[in-house]
Amino acid sequence: MIRPLSATDLDAAVALWYQTSLQAHDFIPAAFWHEQQAAMRDIYLPASKSWVYEEDGQLLGFISWYQGTVAALFISPDQQSHGLGRQLLNHLKTQYDRLDLTVYAENEQARRFYCRNGFKEGKQQLCEHSGHPELMMHWQRG
Repeated sequence: MIRPLSATDLDAAVALWYQTSLQAHDFIPAAFWHEQQAAMRDIYLPASKSWVYEEDGQLLGFISWYQGTVAALFISPDQQSHGLGRQLLNHLKTQYDRLDLTVYAENEQARRFYCRNGFKEGKQQLCEHSGHPELMMHWQRG
């Protein structure tokens, strides 16, 4: 079931984000992700519109939207490749005509996922937080 993220979901969402980030971004030191946890919980998630994918009371994934951008899309590692990310992304696509996002250039799995879901790769830039290259990606209805 997809539903809006609530304040009581924050700890579970941050734990899922942290676990998934460590696995998906093994090219970035774990300390970077550890240092970002408080900001994720206290700043980034509350500032975004977010939805969770929940099954049997367990948060299995979430997506966040902030000022036209898919700011986050994370699925529990043991639930990946089962269509949950696509469902969350499609939920966002029903509400907006254009979506932008950035993805680490080294994260091939995520790049392929977004391309399969209609996103086009744009310019490359350096992430202001980690210094690693990231790609801008765009989706437009129609």
